[in-house]
Amino acid sequence: MPTLCRDCLTQTLTPAQAVRRCPSCGSPRLLAHPELFDLSIAHMDCDAFYASVEKRDNPGLADKPVIIGGGRRGVVSTACYVARIRGVRSAMPMFQALKLCPDAVIIKPRMSAYVEASRAIRALMLELTPVIEPLSLDEAFLDLSGTQRLHGAPPAVMLARLIKRMKEQVGLTGSIGLSHNKFLAKVASDLDKPRGYSVIGKAETDDFLRDKPVRLIWGIGPAAQASLDKVGIRSFSDLLRWDQTALTARFGSMGERLWHLARGLDHRRVSAHEPMKSISNETTFFEDTGDPDILDGHLWRMAEKVSDRAKAKGLAGRVVTLKLKRSDHSGLTRRVSLRDATQMADTLYRRSRGLFDLVADQGPFRLIGCGLSDLCPESEADKSGDLLDPGALKRGDAERATDTIKTRFGKDAIGKGRALR
Repeated sequence: MPTLCRDCLTQTLTPAQAVRRCPSCGSPRLLAHPELFDLSIAHMDCDAFYASVEKRDNPGLADKPVIIGGGRRGVVSTACYVARIRGVRSAMPMFQALKLCPDAVIIKPRMSAYVEASRAIRALMLELTPVIEPLSLDEAFLDLSGTQRLHGAPPAVMLARLIKRMKEQVGLTGSIGLSHNKFLAKVASDLDKPRGYSVIGKAETDDFLRDKPVRLIWGIGPAAQASLDKVGIRSFSDLLRWDQTALTARFGSMGERLWHLARGLDHRRVSAHEPMKSISNETTFFEDTGDPDILDGHLWRMAEKVSDRAKAKGLAGRVVTLKLKRSDHSGLTRRVSLRDATQMADTLYRRSRGLFDLVADQGPFRLIGCGLSDLCPESEADKSGDLLDPGALKRGDAERATDTIKTRFGKDAIGKGRALR
């Protein structure tokens, strides 16, 4: 049985019944699998990433339940494992999380710290392979096919080394899923968190999946599960009773996808150049509000944040989106297409404000958001100006000058009065 010590990285070929402790360091943290040194598609998921960054930066929080999120009306962004034991979960309303864990330390997200940590981890990944497909700040797919000759070790060993270096150099832990395709690699990374390392080989795929619930599939949420329940599909074995034509006729493209995944088939490649589809920002209020001045101030600040992210990435967009949510969680989404792509906060604000004016009487609201999509390179942005708004060019010049001042003296060096609302 191919065996790897996750602590000292010793590789051995040991009879399955004899796999107990590492012969070199005595560690019980051994990973043994018949296909261990043959697989090369991985998913790395940091453990409770935001909360772990906060605990790393403030050791006094080490043993305390930590929740990252907004105020009582917000939702949980993430929670440490101490809080998760109490039942706290991501996307849970904050008031519910505090009922389950009243002694939790609540921390507002520090995105700059999380981005910095993510970049440090990404740099370590790039030393293994250039074929990395980020899913978010804290997780990514990696394809290490053909890298064994370069590194002198199988992908499984290099992934274990990655996790060790993350802990030693960045102060954060992660979990690895290793398999023969993206679907199974992501499934594997969730099997043994935190600090896990799980393997799903080709030979065991059918047996592994057969009795698993279909909610194991990424993207199968409550609504999709309810649709599947209506026709008696709750497990992978239920899916296997349907032929491809029937599943596709019933569920469309999702049915075709389910047919393949039920058999452990996923032909998607790890893509290092997956294009960003949208840039957005939203906020949840402590109390519902329909106050136009308060909402206007939030809308401007969000337009600035979306604009800043677009400029930082050299992108612009042709569609502006306004998102609103009422206290009963019913939502409103409105979009407008622009003649020219833009990355300017002024344009984002004015267009989203125009959308808001059309639905302002349907409040009060608990959430407001602003977004930019149909993205393109910034070289295609703001070319012709707005003939119906002769002041747009002047405001654009002022915004560029403001950007220059912020770059030199900090983001708080200058701002608009409406941002104080």
